[in-house]
Amino acid sequence: MNYTKILGTGSYVPRTVLTNDDLKQFVDTSDEWISSRTGIKKRHIVTDEYTIDLAYHASLKAIEDSKIDKAEIDLLIVATVTPDNAFPGVSNLLQGRLGLEKIMTFDINAACSGFLYALNIADKMIKSGAYNNALIVGAETLTRLTDWRDRNTCVLFGDAAGAMIISRSEENNIQDVICGSISDSEGNLICHNVDIKDPSVNAKSVQDHIHMNGREVFKFATRIMPKTIRDLLERNNYQLDDLDYIVAHQANERIIDKAARDLGFPMDKMYLNISEYGNTSAASVPLAIDEAIRTNKLRKGDLFATVAFGGGFTWGGAIIKL
Repeated sequence: MNYTKILGTGSYVPRTVLTNDDLKQFVDTSDEWISSRTGIKKRHIVTDEYTIDLAYHASLKAIEDSKIDKAEIDLLIVATVTPDNAFPGVSNLLQGRLGLEKIMTFDINAACSGFLYALNIADKMIKSGAYNNALIVGAETLTRLTDWRDRNTCVLFGDAAGAMIISRSEENNIQDVICGSISDSEGNLICHNVDIKDPSVNAKSVQDHIHMNGREVFKFATRIMPKTIRDLLERNNYQLDDLDYIVAHQANERIIDKAARDLGFPMDKMYLNISEYGNTSAASVPLAIDEAIRTNKLRKGDLFATVAFGGGFTWGGAIIKL
């Protein structure tokens, strides 16, 4: 039987920081208004870097942490909604920058659940026996899709990347990963593609911004996050008390707080870094896991759950032993 484990983690954020007070220059808001509703104090934004750059730096750190030769990586998956090109994918460009030859690479889009989708895919591909070591990355430059005049959305998002090396193991450390989706046909969380073009006019294509119905997203998130944790516990014969930590998608502190209360799980065991980074979509979960490990909130031997939700609507969760 093939099992999997986390071999290394890494993360990277851009140098430029945009505080809540800085946002007052662009939109009618305040630090108190933002932090009381979201828990966010600041976010990191790209100025001269792209998604590939963030993914590359996070990957280097994960490879270094794993202590394997990068030539041993035989699978590369990047989760993102903000690729630098329609094609080639971020994964293809990252493969070249890392000097990885003749391996399988592809991008996936499951919005903020993307990293857990990537983890699920890589986990199953390794357990099939076909692959040995996967580099999975969540990388986003969401501020490229942000409407800086919409105070309901521009206060939320930041740019970041998180990476993880998962490998074949004799021990069952990545014990379970589940993902799902339900069609958001109402467009409660959406960023439209460019318009259909009339060849006789050939108008310049214009990129849309992120649109969000916050009330509906909150309702979905606070329902699906506790349910996913309960499903994971039941599938694996665990009790809530068996978990040392929960690392949730950092979308909104209110969402995380309500999920914890509904579960009956202490907030001091729910990892939080949203105040520093905001919502970084597919980068959120791997960034939080890496930081939790670096700060010794997660230690070798700990059992933790991770959970996310995103546009689509999508969701995912995992139970992992470090």
